[in-house]
Amino acid sequence: MASVTRENIGLLNDKLTVNLSKEDYYSGFEQSLKKYAKTANIPGFRKGMVPAGLVKKMYGQSVFTDEVLRSVEKELNAYLGKEQLEIFAQPLPLDNDARALDMNNPSDYAFAFEIGLKPAFDLDVTKIKVTRYNVTVTDEMVQEEIERQQVRNGKMTEPEEVTGDDNVLNVKFVESDKDGNPVEGGINKDNSLLVKYFKENFRKKLTGKKKGDFVVLQPSKAFEDKEKEAILADLGLTNEDGDKYFKLEITKVGLVEKSELNEEFFLAAFPNKEIKTEEEFRAEVKKEIEAYYAQQSRNQIHDQIYHHLVDHTTMEFPESFLKRWLQNGGEQPKTAEEAEQDYPTFANQLKWTLVSSKVIQDNKIEVLPDDIRDFAKQQLFSYMGGQLTALGDSQQWVEDYANRMMQDRKFVEDSYHRISTEKMFSLLESQVSAKEEAISAEAFAEKLHHHHH
Repeated sequence: MASVTRENIGLLNDKLTVNLSKEDYYSGFEQSLKKYAKTANIPGFRKGMVPAGLVKKMYGQSVFTDEVLRSVEKELNAYLGKEQLEIFAQPLPLDNDARALDMNNPSDYAFAFEIGLKPAFDLDVTKIKVTRYNVTVTDEMVQEEIERQQVRNGKMTEPEEVTGDDNVLNVKFVESDKDGNPVEGGINKDNSLLVKYFKENFRKKLTGKKKGDFVVLQPSKAFEDKEKEAILADLGLTNEDGDKYFKLEITKVGLVEKSELNEEFFLAAFPNKEIKTEEEFRAEVKKEIEAYYAQQSRNQIHDQIYHHLVDHTTMEFPESFLKRWLQNGGEQPKTAEEAEQDYPTFANQLKWTLVSSKVIQDNKIEVLPDDIRDFAKQQLFSYMGGQLTALGDSQQWVEDYANRMMQDRKFVEDSYHRISTEKMFSLLESQVSAKEEAISAEAFAEKLHHHHH
């Protein structure tokens, strides 16, 4: 009669031994051999008429091994189900030698496995204290956004020459010496740049330039740091190459004529609103900016909650088991050194998985098919620039899109995870203690920069 014994071998680390007697697997082995005899295709014999002895000689050992291992797996799974053990991943075999299985000498076998047990831990979200940042939206921010919208909806013109910071230049970077003579086999790359991307003292060299003119520059001296990095990357270079010389040929001078503040522009900027006056337009722009920062502020609260739960929840792990699992249990085997290096990040992710699963389970958070369907529709609207919202989401083609996405297993799994996480954070946000604090957009951006996870 098969049995499973359990012994502790370390912190949250147990050894399970599955003990099989000959009676537990031998009849299954004989039945499997008979099935093989009925289906085997062996030259010289009709299907189903192959002698049992020949089948046993040809296939017996592999069938025997499969049957023993199948019996082991069945007993192990039955034990785990009965005991309801909360384990990490799958049991890892411990030095079991399948070569010892011999169909000509069937006997009792013992197979050992190592399991890692999930830790018990407590959560008290009411002790979490967070700061809700209320970003102050200034008149300057509203004006900047209006000007951005005016440029976005503006008309591109081609003036004779460069006149100011808002000119758009189509250019060709040609690697050269300091006198502008092209380097043989050097870099040759087109780009499009705003004059204001250049350093202020360099812009003077561009003023008055026309299509066909050129300047010689070094990226490190011609551009501000942020723009310099992007341009060097586009050229396939790194910061160390910033002192290389380039002949910058101007292939086109452009200028966007900003849209006027009139009803046509208001409609282009907000197609679903009936805005008649500049005052109404400014109010709507301010409202949009405030909504954006309100969402960013919510995300930042969620970030604070995440860090509190990960940093302040005490949890122990079966470290040696998990490192061994990292080596052998994933898609790609790892060396012991790689597992050691990856373990801290892995343990942190594992901790968050356990914490979030407990919150979801304790609060009975559910994701229903309609949640996923609505999520698919919202994604569609966001792809279309949000302009479909006013049309309603009950149109047939929208329904067809949602139905199609519901058949996509990866989409459903990803959506399930995102929706359950959002529901969990919304719940936690309502339970934690929040202190309100007014903050400037610059200071808030700095906080976001330092707290991404």
